[in-house]
Amino acid sequence: MSLSHEDTNPLTETIIGAAIEVHRNLGPGLLESIYEDCLCWELRQCGIAFLRQPFLPVIYKGSRLAAWYRPDLVIDSKVIVEVKAVEKVIEVHSAQLLTYMKLTEIRVGLLFNFNAPNLVGGMKRLSL
Repeated sequence: MSLSHEDTNPLTETIIGAAIEVHRNLGPGLLESIYEDCLCWELRQCGIAFLRQPFLPVIYKGSRLAAWYRPDLVIDSKVIVEVKAVEKVIEVHSAQLLTYMKLTEIRVGLLFNFNAPNLVGGMKRLSL
């Protein structure tokens, strides 16, 4: 299923707003798991359906393997969110999110680095 950016814009705006609220209240310097917990709390308050760290199977050349991968959040089957709390986002973080997007066929991903002084500066929106 292909979604246009217009289909996901209101959803991603709400997700980004929730992440900014978490960062505004906590600031940088905590563990990823704490930011993820708080982001989930905010998303529930917004009434947004999501799966947290779901076990998703690896399908390789049409075969389902015994391997699994676990994106941080799959939101409404339309957006994948990866939560980081690192000194600097590097290319492997974007590559990880893009791979999750390809494997799930979800076309939009958000990468949040909550360790950034300003969350807007620590955020990336990726699309396939």
